Amino acid sequence: MNAISGKARAASRLAAVQALYQVDMEKTALHLLLDEFHQHRLGAEIEDVEYLKADVAFFDDVVKGVDARRNEIDLLLSSKLAKGWSLARLDKTMLQILRAGSYELLARKDVPVATVITEYVDVAHAFFEEREAKFVNGVLDAVAKDVR
Repeated sequence: MNAISGKARAASRLAAVQALYQVDMEKTALHLLLDEFHQHRLGAEIEDVEYLKADVAFFDDVVKGVDARRNEIDLLLSSKLAKGWSLARLDKTMLQILRAGSYELLARKDVPVATVITEYVDVAHAFFEEREAKFVNGVLDAVAKDVR
């Protein structure tokens, strides 16, 4: 994969987390949300911030895949949390990061484990401090050991 497509996939992952958050919080119909992202967000300029061009097919796969396999992913994630913790206790953005990363580990065998984990740790850095990024690393590493 070249640097351009790597950046496009990184942009897709960040956008996928945002889209999944929106689906979860607003209960927006998935097809409407995907259309909104295709038309107005991926590669767009919003309030003087230019969003990187994203790999639209990859974005769609992650968002649709998490949506389709949410119960399976949530059961897997629940088994990796510390005793006494539940998915409901997690920050809503954190939950979407973990869901998207878990989906890639489950379904995208074409993407190396290290790439998935590194990319979602980077996404976590966009929203959280180092402690939370390390949490993402630990949970996704535990998921990877189970599914790969």
